Amino acid sequence: MDAVLDLLFNHPIGLLSLFTILFIIGMAIYLSVWLKRKMNNPEE
Repeated sequence: MDAVLDLLFNHPIGLLSLFTILFIIGMAIYLSVWLKRKMNNPEE
């Protein structure tokens, strides 16, 4: 497990993977909030 964390935080491909994962999670949260707002107020 230590080697995995070392690869994730100390190498460029690991940092790129971490950024991609965080971006996808953030986009999912944003879209779910936006869609819930649109479903509650469809005339906007």
